[in-house]
This record gives sequence, structure tokens and C-alpha cells, in this order.
Amino acid sequence: MKMINLVVGQLKTNCYILYEDDKCIIVDPGDEENSIIKKITRLKVTPIAILLTHNHFDHTMCADSLSAFYKAPIYDYKNLFEGKKTIGPFTFEVIYTPGHSNSSLTYYFKEYSIMLDGDFIFKDSIGRVDLPGGNYQDMIQSLEKIKKYDDEITLYPGHGDKTTLGYEKKHNHYLKQ
Repeated sequence: MKMINLVVGQLKTNCYILYEDDKCIIVDPGDEENSIIKKITRLKVTPIAILLTHNHFDHTMCADSLSAFYKAPIYDYKNLFEGKKTIGPFTFEVIYTPGHSNSSLTYYFKEYSIMLDGDFIFKDSIGRVDLPGGNYQDMIQSLEKIKKYDDEITLYPGHGDKTTLGYEKKHNHYLKQ
């Protein structure tokens, strides 16, 4: 599996395109639909799904239109159960990680040691909990859950730079608590 990151919109949301063979999954298409379509066309892949890490507008703005354009279903907290999921050649674990929002999910691709975590964990920080649907107690429980995973996992957040879970366990004030 290969992955590219497109930074889209005024809030600089990370939109990820995961691809293998001639198939791809779009994660968090927050804006700039034409840029996403151009990149997918250049890669010569067909989207088979759209994954949303949570339902804030800066992560979802293009989801419906891309879903209609590619006839690719949208997956989010409403239709995904926690646990293992396979879509085409992609196998991953769905982890409920509420806190930033009540719809927050993390996608763990164990074979590649990567997590796409939306606005759950950022390098040296966490997502805001003061927005509608956010909850500090839920965030603390989600952080405790994620601490059980391997330190070598690379976290790909919804904004900003990637990091590792090990780095965050050592340096992120919220994970050290």
C-alpha cells in the first residue's frame, strides 16, 4: 500500500489517498475537490471508499460529491463498527476515539504500522474538546485506549505533521498524564 497526503482548504486539512494496485481509498476529503480528482486521475486508480475520521466540515466538505462522482461509499462512525474491516485490498482496524468529537474514529493499518487519526492526536498535542460534540472525559478514555498500541506506529493527523505514538507517549503532555 502507498499513501499520499494532499493539504486542502483554508484550514489546511490533511486528505490522504491510500492506494494499492488500481484501487484507492480517500480519507477526509475536506476541500479542493478538483485537486483530489486530478491526483487520483494521475495515479490511475479508482476510489472504492471514502473514510471520514470525524464529521467536522473541514474533513467532509467534498465527501458527498466525490462519493457521487466515483460511486464510492462513505464510511464513518454511523456505519462502521469498532474492529477489523476489509475494503478491497485494504485491511484495517476501526478504533472509536471520541473526545475531539463524538464521531471520531482512528484507522489502524497494522501491516504498515500507520494510524490515520484525524483531529484526535497531533504532534505534541491533541484535538480541541471545546467544540460541539467534544468531551474531555471521552478524550482521556480514548488516549488511554490508544496508549496500548505499539510505539513504532506512525500517526497521520488531520492537520500538521506526522509523528509516532512512541514520541507522543514521551513528549505529549496529554499522553503522559
